[in-house]
Amino acid sequence: MRGAATQVSDFARQQFITRNRRVAFGLALVVAVIAVAAVHVSAWWFSPGVMILPILCGGLWMWPRALRILFAVAAAGLAYDMVNGKAGVGIVFTVAVTAVYADVLANARGKLGTRGRRAERMMIELRDRIRQQGRLPDLGDGWGSQVVLRPAGGSSFGGDFVVSHSDGKTLEVALVDVSGKGMDAATRALLLSGAFGGVLGSVPREQFLSACNAYMRRSNAPEGFVTAVYLSVDLQSGEYVLSSAGHPPAAHFDGATGQWRRSEARGIVLGVLEDLAGAPEAPEEGILRRGDAIMLYTDGLVEAPGEDIDEGINRLIGEAERMVVSGYKSGAGELITTMQRSVGSGDDCALVIIWRS
Repeated sequence: MRGAATQVSDFARQQFITRNRRVAFGLALVVAVIAVAAVHVSAWWFSPGVMILPILCGGLWMWPRALRILFAVAAAGLAYDMVNGKAGVGIVFTVAVTAVYADVLANARGKLGTRGRRAERMMIELRDRIRQQGRLPDLGDGWGSQVVLRPAGGSSFGGDFVVSHSDGKTLEVALVDVSGKGMDAATRALLLSGAFGGVLGSVPREQFLSACNAYMRRSNAPEGFVTAVYLSVDLQSGEYVLSSAGHPPAAHFDGATGQWRRSEARGIVLGVLEDLAGAPEAPEEGILRRGDAIMLYTDGLVEAPGEDIDEGINRLIGEAERMVVSGYKSGAGELITTMQRSVGSGDDCALVIIWRS
């Protein structure tokens, strides 16, 4: 007798060795208790509709195969309750819809290899790291900076991102716009932001865009191209180099004249040519003196349907005049809001402003 009990105990331990099996057994038991109690105790306290709760828990905590076993137990319980007049078509339909949602949820989590809310926590941590990477470091006395990212549709992720690096003497910053819209552009931006951030500060400044292009070509990504603008500033002298890869022209505010002017930096978009070494490129060199500022932005701020992009750029520069008066730090967010309204933008928007006081 004792030997048989030991065998049963060992068998039970083997069957419930994984957490998934233990959760499946527990939820199946709960569903069975609800189905039986609805008939023999009280449908008021144990309504068959309460099966929705363990099914939703299964969608969060169980792998798809085990979840479908739970569905079979729930279907049997509902059939038992219907035969005894304790469950109607409405309850069955509601439980069925909940089961479909739980199945979709479990399959999505199964592809990620996560259960519970780990996937959401992973995405939140990734979002926070991307935002942290986009923050410009402290530039020291006499310098200021502001970065504003506005993904389309109020999403946490978008196709625009910023990477920066500073060793205390030189600031390097790149504003990148991934082609496409929605989650497709956002997922590519997440991938590229890590790669471009690793390249920044690791290669000479004149090789940054070429290195980014080489990375994209090696990855054989067929999704599209990327535009970028790269700025390197000597924090002692104010000398800067501005390079563009098919990006809208940056704007430089001259404190001496009180006027904004467009940058003349030009270049080829990333991901199209095999090698940018022989491609035509026209970087711009200049000096940021006290009272000067430089503004980088993405096309979501200046592109409007049926309108030439030059008109949008002119409008942006006109609105930037007000920012000089109100202050760059507080005026950057207002500038994006104003431009989004004026162009009716449904695209991701980003703005980077660096000034010297």
